Amino acid sequence: MGKLAGFNYREVVRKLRGLGFQFDRRAKGSHEIWWNPETRARTTIPNHPGDIPEGTLRAILRAAQITLEQFLTK
Repeated sequence: MGKLAGFNYREVVRKLRGLGFQFDRRAKGSHEIWWNPETRARTTIPNHPGDIPEGTLRAILRAAQITLEQFLTK
């Protein structure tokens, strides 16, 4: 288990909001698009029960232009 293990949808959204992201719109299925008006970064988050897989969370952070340290400290 890595540093990004054990984060569910609510925890990820709480951290993204702390970094300036806001809900933009619903996407296909149970996915949501969040964006940051300051950095103009956009990312898609799955709204599924349970924890988000580490690889998926890394892809979310990469698309959001957030470093691992920024995410973990918020």
